Amino acid sequence: MPLVVDTDPPTITALLAQLPAGSQAVDVVERMQAYLDEHPEEHLLVLGPHLDVTTSLEVCQRLSTSRPLLYTVMVRHDLDALVLAQAMKAGVRDVVPMAELASLRTSAERARTLFAALRGEGVVSEGSVVTVFSPKGGVGKTTLAVNLAMAIADGGRRRVCLVDLDLAFGDVAITMQLFPTHSIEHAVGSESSLDLAQLQGMMTRHAGSVQVLAAPAHPDVRERVTPALVAKTLSVLRTGFDAIVVDTAPAFDEQVLAALDETDECVIVATLDVPTLKNVKVALETMDMLRIAEGHRHLVLNRADDAVGLGPEKVEAILQMATAARLPSQVEVAASTNAGTPIVASSPDHPVSVIVRDLAARVLGEPVGAPTGTAASGTASSGPDERPRARTPFWKRR
Repeated sequence: MPLVVDTDPPTITALLAQLPAGSQAVDVVERMQAYLDEHPEEHLLVLGPHLDVTTSLEVCQRLSTSRPLLYTVMVRHDLDALVLAQAMKAGVRDVVPMAELASLRTSAERARTLFAALRGEGVVSEGSVVTVFSPKGGVGKTTLAVNLAMAIADGGRRRVCLVDLDLAFGDVAITMQLFPTHSIEHAVGSESSLDLAQLQGMMTRHAGSVQVLAAPAHPDVRERVTPALVAKTLSVLRTGFDAIVVDTAPAFDEQVLAALDETDECVIVATLDVPTLKNVKVALETMDMLRIAEGHRHLVLNRADDAVGLGPEKVEAILQMATAARLPSQVEVAASTNAGTPIVASSPDHPVSVIVRDLAARVLGEPVGAPTGTAASGTASSGPDERPRARTPFWKRR
């Protein structure tokens, strides 16, 4: 995804607002270089107005030979003929006045098109990463991730990959009655060379048109799957799929944080019990602190019709977050899981299926249909907004 470099947080926010969702930002040139080393396929670099002009020109001059496919843009408060002439000599592709920031969108589109043309490809595909997360196990996270992936795929209308990042005890494969011969374990050690063809060779296809990248068969492999490999995997998958649904472990370990850092839309699953809500509240505060998926979070209450003394409205007040979906307790969901056929596929008209399809539309930014069933009548969030995220990948922070 495009990278912004500037030292002023409000300016970073303004620049990211003109770029695709998921664009990243760093505040020093040293971090910029580390990011580019980790992302050899990066196609756009935006150097903000608070960087010294000499530093910006030196960066562009160096990258024009070491990364000729990288499209560099300088944003400046004041432009004069001397700066423009120096920028041209340094190989800068565009110089954008801060007062005309909207033109940065045109530069971003031009960068994508040029990158694809120079590589002899069509327009660069950038699928969305949708991460399903809960800090507490046993809340139905995997079942939701599987059904959400099926709903997004819509019978093959979209190319969808489901990645199981519960690396010690992942259940995606068994939930879908799949018996993979390969998993993400086979990508270990390929952080710098991994490509789409390699990843596709590690996947198992489900009859519902979803490709599954399974978790390792043995828990001891977990430590060998590095955060850099997780980031690289998701970055590569963006180029071949319309959506990548990620099922995570119920913890903020390094691998999960790496996935969250690459996330465009985050679905947070909770149930109506005090321990889960306490953990979810702490998780939301942690995500705020790390600036993860700001403005792109969707709270899902599972088993939301349970009579346990905690209603959805009270949960929303505790978490200070509206619910995007409320799933009722239904024996058919458990039965479909045990049969290895997600309920979205086996019973498309079931109330739970309708709610999950509406959730899929919400995370994709598409119109949400009128919900059916009593559990769907609750408050829904207004959907993702356009607030960008400015952060450094977790494992690079000092």
